[in-house]
Amino acid sequence: MNEPASNHRGVLHLSKVFADALRMRDAYTRLHSDRVMSLSKGIGQAIGLTSKELDALELGACLHDIGKIVVPDAVLLKPSKLEESEFAIMQSHPSVGADLIEVYDHDDAHRIADVVRHHHEWFNGSGYPGRLVGEAIPLLSRIVTVVDNYDAMAVRRVYQGARPHHEIMQIMESEAGTKLDPEMFKRFVQVIDDPRYVMFKAS
Repeated sequence: MNEPASNHRGVLHLSKVFADALRMRDAYTRLHSDRVMSLSKGIGQAIGLTSKELDALELGACLHDIGKIVVPDAVLLKPSKLEESEFAIMQSHPSVGADLIEVYDHDDAHRIADVVRHHHEWFNGSGYPGRLVGEAIPLLSRIVTVVDNYDAMAVRRVYQGARPHHEIMQIMESEAGTKLDPEMFKRFVQVIDDPRYVMFKAS
């Protein structure tokens, strides 16, 4: 195995350790991160990202919710809709996660941090934290946003049931161009229908 590949595997393992620490509080988040990582990498491969870009995407997707580690249990695990003040706390997690990553000694730490910081930006500029619009949102973040939204609807949560695949796809199609990058959504449609990713597909 060459040195860059070995280093990436080591960093990815460490990333999963951090994600496991979060799982001790919220099992959904750890398993969600695994699914988002796998499907995001599938999109990255489909659009021809370089190996370095794929590595950054994989790490960023794995760690996209790591900032939730500082969100209080009363907010993170609340079984009902968040109050406005609680939602503001939850909205801090992308920036907190990015800040944690940026201090890490990794050649691509800034790009990985950008994936995390901007995975809740919406294509029309109404997301957070930066209210970025369209292609001003980093490409890797736009990929993670699509997959993150799919998986959030595909899995049963305390406060909502799992939606069937056809219903999720209808919702996401209506959000393409507003919430989601329409081109990355098209790529996602191809990936989620690929037999290699059947285990991530909602029923």
